Amino acid sequence: MPKQYIADLKDRDAVDAAFMVKEKTLAVARNGKPYMNLKFMDKSGDMDGKLWDQVDERDRLFQRGDFVQVRGTASLYMGKMQLVVKEISRLEEDGVEMADFMPVSPVPLDQMQRELRQVVQSLQDPHLARLMELFMADERFVADYCRAPAAKGMHHVYRGGLLEHSLAVVRLVDAVVPLYPGLNRDLLVVGALLHDLGKVVELSYDRAFDYTDEGRLLGHISIGVEMVQERLARIPEFPRELALLLKHMLLSHHGQYEYGSPKRPKTVEATILHYLDDMDSKINGIRSHVARDTAQGSRWSGHHRLYNLYFFSGNGLESGEERRGGAEEPAVEAVTTEHGRDTRRCFDNRPFAELQRFRET
Repeated sequence: MPKQYIADLKDRDAVDAAFMVKEKTLAVARNGKPYMNLKFMDKSGDMDGKLWDQVDERDRLFQRGDFVQVRGTASLYMGKMQLVVKEISRLEEDGVEMADFMPVSPVPLDQMQRELRQVVQSLQDPHLARLMELFMADERFVADYCRAPAAKGMHHVYRGGLLEHSLAVVRLVDAVVPLYPGLNRDLLVVGALLHDLGKVVELSYDRAFDYTDEGRLLGHISIGVEMVQERLARIPEFPRELALLLKHMLLSHHGQYEYGSPKRPKTVEATILHYLDDMDSKINGIRSHVARDTAQGSRWSGHHRLYNLYFFSGNGLESGEERRGGAEEPAVEAVTTEHGRDTRRCFDNRPFAELQRFRET
């Protein structure tokens, strides 16, 4: 029997496949009977699961992050596919192929590595070029930089996501620089490559993506500035002001204090980096959400809890057949009230503020 991947499952499919347990929680139904909420993942995506029988006994068999063999039935529920589990057993790690379970960037790794080398070679400033050479000479760092996701759940949530996102911001930099004379292109490029480098330490990505102790206690911005300073200390001739400008870009790239930024952007280059980083992360996050969370036959995504929005999947490029039907927006958006006041948010950077509330959960 060919291997079944989550993305290929259809309503009423019989499932007998291996998955990684991304999430696992116990709950109690209205009748007082326990059940288990699960989220399974493989390289093609993830899906919710429900286990209704022998919950207490099976709870002891596996944990979050384990590989499991699952038998059950795929079921379409409220427009989304979920897996009703009949049997589940833990698999030993030696018997699985890790590449089958971890989502990876759609861009081939060798293509991104080649682009990274070309970007570094394009630097004209000798000091910034030397700094990047030190990073590139660190094999452990390069391996992690090429393997890490860009985030746990917001955007580019797959192996290679950090590199893909960083290179995308570099390309945006090179699109913007010709429009505004006098910008320091090399400073912007290095800022784009390094703005999230602390995520190689902030996140764990051997299995399900999560925060490390360092990530929870320090955060990727502080970690990244430390990593840059370690290399700068090995380049005594590096101009002090240039180092200051680069570290300021890392410290301010989230834009506002309430979005987790220790500093707000106070240079033109830092301001540009903030907006380009924000744009690329939002576009990837929205596209991923629409692809993952749009019910069959609908052109509206499910509710995005961080943006507090539904997204329309059409953009005018579809054929007439694709545009027919399913174009009715959900009747009511999720609304949070506080003392009787509507607290719906506009589409701005507030998702970063909301993310701070969820990241420790």
